[in-house]
Amino acid sequence: MFIPYKDDNPRILVPYVTWTILGINILVFLYQILLTQESYFTFLINYSAIPNNIVGDGSLALKNWGYSTWVHPYITTVSSLFLHGSFMHLLGNMVFLYIFADNVESILGHKKFILYYLLCGVIATLTQVWISGDSVVPIVGASGAISGIMAGYMLKYPSAKVHTLIFIFPVILPAVVVVGFWFATQIINGIGDLYSTGDGGVAWFSHIGGFVAGGLLMLVISRGKFYWLKR
Repeated sequence: MFIPYKDDNPRILVPYVTWTILGINILVFLYQILLTQESYFTFLINYSAIPNNIVGDGSLALKNWGYSTWVHPYITTVSSLFLHGSFMHLLGNMVFLYIFADNVESILGHKKFILYYLLCGVIATLTQVWISGDSVVPIVGASGAISGIMAGYMLKYPSAKVHTLIFIFPVILPAVVVVGFWFATQIINGIGDLYSTGDGGVAWFSHIGGFVAGGLLMLVISRGKFYWLKR
């Protein structure tokens, strides 16, 4: 298992947007854990992305959860990016965001980076929805958007040194190996999930969709630029 914990890639811009996204995620999670159980459940059902609400009439979700929602389903493809199911879920996503996003923000600039992040996240969520349209399991987390960030990072900094734990052993590896291995595990787990009889706890196809979207978007909006950052 590869667990990255830092990189040696110097940032060019001060990553205001990355820090803001990180802060929003933490504040939303703190808000979540301060809610009563009933309020937390209502908040989650309304602002998470529930596939049946997005591509269906929402009747399955209403029957399953017993709640009608007041937030438009399309809005939840964005709001769900800032919700997390547990502290470890939040921590894992924020570590990956902290490692990879600042350099991608340096490539794109602040305004483009906001659009890039949100587009990756929305496409990631819709990919999972496409795979599991009848599901009433809420989709939450920033990992789809962060998957797109990782794809962009790998394309622009394939040789960047990433400090990684392989089990308990620290190893420095190029970004293309770390991110490439991570993406391969998402595909393997995603295929396995297709043949699973139950609802899995990880939205693998959200990760896959976000990664593919991030790679394609990076090629489109920053092609031919920043060649000097490949050192």
